[in-house]
Amino acid sequence: MENNVKISVKNFGFYYGDTKVLTDVNFDIIKNTVTSIIGPSGCGKSTLLRTFNRMNELLGNVKVDGNVEIDGVDIYKSGVDIVELRKKVGMVFQRPNPFPKTIYDNVAYGPRLHKKYSKSELDFIVEDSLKKAALWDEVQRKLNKSALDLSGGQQQRLCIARVLAVASEILLMDEPASALDPISTQKIEDLITELKDNYTIIIVTHNMQQAARVSQKTAFLLMEKQGEPARLIEYGDTNKVFTFPSDKRTEDYITGRFG
Repeated sequence: MENNVKISVKNFGFYYGDTKVLTDVNFDIIKNTVTSIIGPSGCGKSTLLRTFNRMNELLGNVKVDGNVEIDGVDIYKSGVDIVELRKKVGMVFQRPNPFPKTIYDNVAYGPRLHKKYSKSELDFIVEDSLKKAALWDEVQRKLNKSALDLSGGQQQRLCIARVLAVASEILLMDEPASALDPISTQKIEDLITELKDNYTIIIVTHNMQQAARVSQKTAFLLMEKQGEPARLIEYGDTNKVFTFPSDKRTEDYITGRFG
């Protein structure tokens, strides 16, 4: 595996029960880049995203074929520690989902689960994570207030800080700004751009402009006929995919002819 490849997906297929929803997906995700997954509703974007931390298994009755390797290790082989995997591969959901706890306890929750830290160590982790999530300046004087008192945009950045606090290397973001106003969306996009220096980020988005703004690589998924599994139609540099797509179906989707 090349040094700059963080995740390698090979001949990957995914089933809910007996229904195959993804087939023959092949691509490499590059370390310290933002990769967008785009495509029409219902084409398996979130399913593919949740493949990377095995969250789909929480739904039960799922199976996979092919391989997904992170840092050269197949995450679907037997014996993989799923708790460690989800520590390494953190997830931010469409709607902010802070715990009904203080801002401090939200960020400290993950570290406390994994290890016993002193108060000063936890204080450092909380401050560092909130700074990385561009939230520290707004909340440093109200760490003991409820996280539910924050605005939607602040709550989403708190959820990002919560993921960063467990030292994740990969951030999965499922429509992270779709429930936010334009100013909060801008803050999340700026944050994604900053975080890519230290994290590999994969984002599912319906927003073509957002994909073009924040990502360096873009993967286009499409289910060609109802009831058939979705395929990866095109993957490459975002500028190329949006400006000179190599597949007519990609061009048709990006220019709004369908989807």
